[in-house]
Amino acid sequence: MSHTPIRVAVIMGSTRDGRFIPTISEWIAEQARQHGGLDVDVVDLAEARLPDVMTFDPMPDAVTALAPRLRAADAFIVVTPEYNHSFPAPVKTAIDWYHEEWQAKPVAFVSYGGMSGGLRAVEQLRQVFAELHATTVRETVSFHNAWDRFDAEGRPLDPESVNAAAKAMLDQLSWWAEALREARDRRPYAA
Repeated sequence: MSHTPIRVAVIMGSTRDGRFIPTISEWIAEQARQHGGLDVDVVDLAEARLPDVMTFDPMPDAVTALAPRLRAADAFIVVTPEYNHSFPAPVKTAIDWYHEEWQAKPVAFVSYGGMSGGLRAVEQLRQVFAELHATTVRETVSFHNAWDRFDAEGRPLDPESVNAAAKAMLDQLSWWAEALREARDRRPYAA
């Protein structure tokens, strides 16, 4: 087992004004830091400002600026709300700008929304990441009616339950990240 920390990029998938995603992203980033052996980089897509028009000559500065952070990651946690039974357009834009950065790396999901808790968005994201040769982990964390599940300081109202769910997800993510990093180190991934 490697003693090199696993680099995890937490992707904040909403860019809307008044968004709730900072609360959930800060919570899962802290859970990852406490998990042990994880080096966490929070990527806010609102700050990344990736263009939604794909022009490659020249490559947009925002795309070039984010690429090293994604490339350095051994694993990803995508935090996503559910909008209209799907995930937000900025998540798809971030996925589509990059290819090798996602390959042969594990992806976990933390979702939120109304009654579905964002699970429909996660199921669609699993299909998208499979096309990019990424491995999605089975365990997820889902917040149904998320706005009612946190206090004013951003702490979950049911910490025992959600922290246990986060630990199960992070355990799987860590296992896959370690295994896939060792595999990539032995032999480049053949896409």
